[in-house]
Amino acid sequence: MSLTDTSQHSNCSAMSDVLNRIGDKWSVLVVGMLGQNGVLRFNELKRLINGVSQRMLTLTLRNLERDGLVTRTIYPEVPPRVEYSLTELGKTLQVPISALWDWSAENHGAIVEARAIYDARETAVAADNSRKIAYARG
Repeated sequence: MSLTDTSQHSNCSAMSDVLNRIGDKWSVLVVGMLGQNGVLRFNELKRLINGVSQRMLTLTLRNLERDGLVTRTIYPEVPPRVEYSLTELGKTLQVPISALWDWSAENHGAIVEARAIYDARETAVAADNSRKIAYARG
């Protein structure tokens, strides 16, 4: 049985497990940066990924390493040098993540515009409802 058969509960659980890891914002950015740059040290990654905290980057790298997507290499130097890179499995994510990044770049303007239209409509509905409530009490 294929995991693409989402009518099976176990398949949905398996897909959810994987997508929860590779679909979170920080994992996508880490895999993307390592895919673009090859081997990076922790602080290099932190500088490249805008807004990630040290703790969140540490947790993300640890989880990606646990899932076999990232490898961590420690060099016995003073101070110790630690480098991160994609494993062979992690490299298989480069094409889908690049496609997602490209899609995001191409459609960001349309999404921002759609949000503005939606927010304006919701604000108008809320204002209209508050007038109706005030009129009913009035």
